[in-house]
Amino acid sequence: MKAIPVPYVVRRVDDGAAVEIQWEERGHVARYGARMLRLACQCAGCVDEMSRRPTLEPASVPEDVRALAVKLVGAYAVHFSWSDGHATGIYPWERLLAICPCAECAAKRA
Repeated sequence: MKAIPVPYVVRRVDDGAAVEIQWEERGHVARYGARMLRLACQCAGCVDEMSRRPTLEPASVPEDVRALAVKLVGAYAVHFSWSDGHATGIYPWERLLAICPCAECAAKRA
């Protein structure tokens, strides 16, 4: 069974324009842009539940969208309230690690 990663720190930075996640005690700090995270929402309002196809129109998400609040969801995910009014999605740690924008993770996916 694969261990689910749990970050050490999750915090809003730059007044919510980004979210930093520290995945390891020392090192592997990832900075996720707020818009990138908002567009990655997998809730039923953003992704069709049957086909898993995105239904969120990227043009409907403002370029300057911000994370207004960050709340832990148990020990497996985080929830964001967004400045565009969206607040229904949760982001499991496994998903956030899979889309980690740091250079090392991006290289592994390439």
